[in-house]
Amino acid sequence: MSIDLTDPMFHDDDKAREWLIASRWPDGPVCPHCGSFEVAPMGGTKHRDGLFYCPSCRGQFTVLTGSVMESSHIPLPKWVLAIRLLTASKKGVSAHQLHRTLGITYKSAWFMAHRIREAVRVIDPSPLGGPGKVIEADEAYHGKRETPVPLARGRVRKPTKGGKTGGAEKRPIFALVERGGEARAYHMPHVTGANVRDVLVRKASRASRLHTDESRLYDAVGEEFAQHETVNHGAKEYARGDVTTNSVEGFFGIFKRGMVGVYQHCGEQHLQRYLDEFSFRYSNRVKLGIDDDARAVLATQGMDGKRLTYRRINEA
Repeated sequence: MSIDLTDPMFHDDDKAREWLIASRWPDGPVCPHCGSFEVAPMGGTKHRDGLFYCPSCRGQFTVLTGSVMESSHIPLPKWVLAIRLLTASKKGVSAHQLHRTLGITYKSAWFMAHRIREAVRVIDPSPLGGPGKVIEADEAYHGKRETPVPLARGRVRKPTKGGKTGGAEKRPIFALVERGGEARAYHMPHVTGANVRDVLVRKASRASRLHTDESRLYDAVGEEFAQHETVNHGAKEYARGDVTTNSVEGFFGIFKRGMVGVYQHCGEQHLQRYLDEFSFRYSNRVKLGIDDDARAVLATQGMDGKRLTYRRINEA
């Protein structure tokens, strides 16, 4: 990650506003109230900087209106730097780090980070894969459940061979990665064959080849795909020809290192937002031709039409 902190857009309100306008509206300002392109800046000393007027609906707006930044009192240069930091850091940036770097309160930094995560959340994404493409699917468990799964009467939770409580006490995550492409990750209350199938058939094209480990979760749904091939991790088989789950495991590796080394902890109700953040960076990585600057622009464009209040975050 390389950021030129001397860039004027990180220090000057006008430069930061210019960058946000160019990033959010590459074809020119659009009225967030009615969608009209026939807008004009409101000049003069009587109007605040960056204010636009729409003759179509007679509305006024700024670059913050109709986005996750709306109603924010944080200076624009700090917003621009936060977007740049969070989208460029492979394993994320903690709210404490943003609080120290930007010189804002921890509460503001925490809220700002969640609003940026809301911006990068993909709404109704197109299915991954397609004819001739490979989808890798796998499940992982991270962090202790805040509401452990109750056992049936008479059943006792047995520890694993290593003496740990096993996946039943952890938060389940299911992820899909298109080899050489994008990733999707979902926090599930339980990982079952039915839940896995529901995500796979909605989020991945069944014309794809499906690669998984030997888990029985995929036996039934695998028959719905063009081809279902597995590797047997229990027998220490991790690749057989081009059959492997290394890509999705690599995604989980980045996610877990970020959560342990950078964020350290997140409430279970917020886990999906962190998964959206890591999925966004992975799906828009340098290997796919998207550098740090372009990734920040994509995050800014994703803010359009979204709102997130502090109360709504804590009620999630």
